[in-house]
Amino acid sequence: MEIAVLGPLELRGRAVPGARLGALVVLLALEAGRVVSADRLIDGVWGDEPPAAAGNALQALVSRLRRAAPELVVEATPHGYRLVVAPEQVDAHVFVGLVTADPAAALRLWRGDLEFPEAAQAEAVHLEQLRLLALKQRIAGELGSRDVVPEVEGLLAARPLDESLVALLMRALRAVGNPGRALAAYESFRVRLADELGADPSPELRELHLDLLRGEKRRGNLPAEVSSFVGRESDVSAVRRLVETHRLVTLLGPGGSGKTRLSVEAGGKIPGEVWRVELAPVTDPAEIPQAVLTALGLRGHAVLDRPGQAARTGLREALAGRTMLLILDNCEHLIGPVAEVADELLRAAPGLTLLTTSREPLGIAGERLHPVEPLALPPVGAGASTAAGFPAVRLLLDRAASFALTEENAPAVVRVCRALDGMPLAIELAAARLRTLPVTVLADRLTDRFRLLTGGSRTALPRHQTLRAVVDWSWDLLAEPERRLWRRFALFQGGADLAATELVCDTDVDTLAALVDKSLLVLGPDGRYRMLETIREYGLERLTEAGENESQRLAVARWLLELAGTADPHLRRPEQLVWLSRLAVEHDNLIAAVRAAIEAGDRATAAALVARLGWYWWLSGHRPEGAVLAAAVAGMPGDADGEDIALAHTYAAINGLEGGLPVDRVEADFRAAQLLTAGREPKHPALRLIPALAAIFDEGGHSEGGFAVIEPLFDDPDPWLRSVAKMFVSQLRLNFGHGADVAEAEMREALAGFRGIGERWGIGFALSSLGDMAAAKGDFVQAVSWQREAIALVREVGIREDLPQMEVKLGHQLWLAGEVAEARAALKQARQGAEEVALPEVTASVAYGTATFARMEGDLSEARRCMDMAVEMMRHPAAMPQFKAMAMHTQGLIDAAAGDLVTARRSHTDAVRMAVESRDSPVIALTLVGLADLELREGNPERAAFLLGASDAVRGSRDLSVPDVERITFEARAALGDAGFDEAYRRAAGTTMFTAADLL
Repeated sequence: MEIAVLGPLELRGRAVPGARLGALVVLLALEAGRVVSADRLIDGVWGDEPPAAAGNALQALVSRLRRAAPELVVEATPHGYRLVVAPEQVDAHVFVGLVTADPAAALRLWRGDLEFPEAAQAEAVHLEQLRLLALKQRIAGELGSRDVVPEVEGLLAARPLDESLVALLMRALRAVGNPGRALAAYESFRVRLADELGADPSPELRELHLDLLRGEKRRGNLPAEVSSFVGRESDVSAVRRLVETHRLVTLLGPGGSGKTRLSVEAGGKIPGEVWRVELAPVTDPAEIPQAVLTALGLRGHAVLDRPGQAARTGLREALAGRTMLLILDNCEHLIGPVAEVADELLRAAPGLTLLTTSREPLGIAGERLHPVEPLALPPVGAGASTAAGFPAVRLLLDRAASFALTEENAPAVVRVCRALDGMPLAIELAAARLRTLPVTVLADRLTDRFRLLTGGSRTALPRHQTLRAVVDWSWDLLAEPERRLWRRFALFQGGADLAATELVCDTDVDTLAALVDKSLLVLGPDGRYRMLETIREYGLERLTEAGENESQRLAVARWLLELAGTADPHLRRPEQLVWLSRLAVEHDNLIAAVRAAIEAGDRATAAALVARLGWYWWLSGHRPEGAVLAAAVAGMPGDADGEDIALAHTYAAINGLEGGLPVDRVEADFRAAQLLTAGREPKHPALRLIPALAAIFDEGGHSEGGFAVIEPLFDDPDPWLRSVAKMFVSQLRLNFGHGADVAEAEMREALAGFRGIGERWGIGFALSSLGDMAAAKGDFVQAVSWQREAIALVREVGIREDLPQMEVKLGHQLWLAGEVAEARAALKQARQGAEEVALPEVTASVAYGTATFARMEGDLSEARRCMDMAVEMMRHPAAMPQFKAMAMHTQGLIDAAAGDLVTARRSHTDAVRMAVESRDSPVIALTLVGLADLELREGNPERAAFLLGASDAVRGSRDLSVPDVERITFEARAALGDAGFDEAYRRAAGTTMFTAADLL
């Protein structure tokens, strides 16, 4: 497909830069091969605010489109423009042709929300209508082959008066064996139609209603539910299939998971007799047969002289010749006796099928289990439209009838559903609270869920009227070893494997298996045991009651300290990925252990954990979280190991440097670590780096001091530290404007060292730096190659914070190499990565890179928009002065290109001053190029040449990766001649990073 408009606009799979350019492409593509008038294009692009010379502006925009997408042919005509492309090359035209012929194929072309300009809204509405038609046709074709009820209900919720959707829903419900709900759907629609339009259903819909009424009545005692059934449609189908092929099926799950409702809904889909027995009120095992007979309306079969045995005999006789499904609900408190009765009945009555609900299996031959899982949850950060598609949210909205989901309250709704684990009963109790509490307040107060969620239905079983009663019921059924394991395991916020559980909780496999059988622990496919959050919170309460909080906190901490201490050195060796993975599995437990130690005032344990986790946080993409925790521990009072405290300061600084801490806080932590290690010989390599890291903040600003503290590390016994030292020296040389050749040689040595020990972070960083050096020399092909290898390694390690900025560099180098399409793709990837990381400095860096691309392509409005975003992000105290200087420099270039030379001079002046304060030679050199551009535009080519010379002198070499240098050089030479240019250029040869400010 050449042009895709059914979703985010794409040309041959790549995005179109700029909203106006996108609007132009959409308007031309919708009329593929036909002339679109200039008036319509102007109206579509600029709306009610066309520029003064609209025709000229449109012509300029078309020129931009031709440059941005040279493969498209845009033909000018006397009355407008025509996109010379066949309709078959535009997805919208292909879609229209497929809607009736192949609706499934048509829908595959639809990629997301339409991004049409206001002038094309009529076309957008028409396409949306066709999409709905295609959806209806596709669903109609799938009736009987899969359960389409949830999909139709979703469509109908948005279009409640669409009769064709009502008919489709009724047929879908009949197809899955739920004619009762189909009749209810008809009645609901009939009432709505009469109330809102004063009309009756069509003859066709009334005939479908009659067809459903003619169905034969069934025998049984299933209750007619008064609330809708939400979110378990696939479970109903799965249980129905199990019941059709097995004689004993048990629905297994914790209290409040929806087992009873699922059994009723599934039973309603089974043809023939279906009877339900409620066992919750039964306390005497001898009364089980009598309860079944009573539910069947056969109480007279019981002989009363020997109640237990006589009732069983009567029950066997009553069922022996019958074919039915018998639902035994709530079996867990009588699990042994129920199992005996079930086994006896299945042997005596060949036509009997049993469906039981319980918190643990019956444990007899032939039993098939169906775990009733929590409802699917929306992801963190989901918007209203995304969240509304998840069953947990759908249930909350259904039960809280007066509550409406909006973009503003969606985050709180998601928090509520996730905090309650998607458990139906808990969500229904929360929905009841929404009558009296704002959803944000409800979400905040769920830490006290057992006191908050108490407003259950008065007609429900007593143990289903409050959340605490549900969980109390499970606790009361346990033996003491099971209770002990429950409360101790609750400290595992991220779950645990068998070995950890046995060690930390002092338990055995049999007790562990008992909690799994009782649905209080869940064994995942990864071999780890987990608790639902509500079960875990209850366990923590019981842990406090037992007085075991502190002893268990320390037991968990000891286990995690041993793991993290073993892992730390391996994170700087070839087995890095293996140990990163092991720590990642325990990440939630590790973070919880640090927080628990902080809350307990246990500085020794907290510092020991941070000292062993700091480098893991750096490598694994948890820098912000790690920086905050390390800073908190570093600031705690109390005694702790001196090296551990020094490492806490070190990791607060290292992770904070790119993890959101203010620059002055980062500097203070470096200084504190330096004081703590002064005069000592620390064991940990990170502490031996402290003098070198602190040199970054050396107020003297001279290179000699930095080299003096780093170069001794070239002979350190740790090969990783030796390589890091080489890498630091190389970067320091570039920062101080030393020769690029020497810096490159040292970076190659660092790369060789990292390759020798298989340390992927170091390899990736060194390769990325070498890519920058190659680009500066004009070898863009080599730069791209190294940058790609670096990105692959960093992605493999999982350092999310570094990837967006590396992808921006890759995009820039691809653009310089002439690979414009690939450059745009890299930039798009960088933007997506920055959104996921959500760190201000990363977002600012990507916005800066996007602005540079837009400026180079002549889209000054897009460049300005991106720079405004970057500057806003850089107001954060974590933003480095180098970034701020680069932003001011780019703003100056944009203003100058737009003709605002006064504002441009102010920006460039501020940029040079801030760059000089940062003591970063490459950034100073970059800002001098901006001044040179301004001087050239003001008619001072000699001054421009001089500033180019000053820029190269400060940097120590010419940087061919700065795109403006070539243009300024060409224009200044043309104005001055070669001799004049060279003379002015040479006069600046003595400029240094310390004298650059004098040029202002």
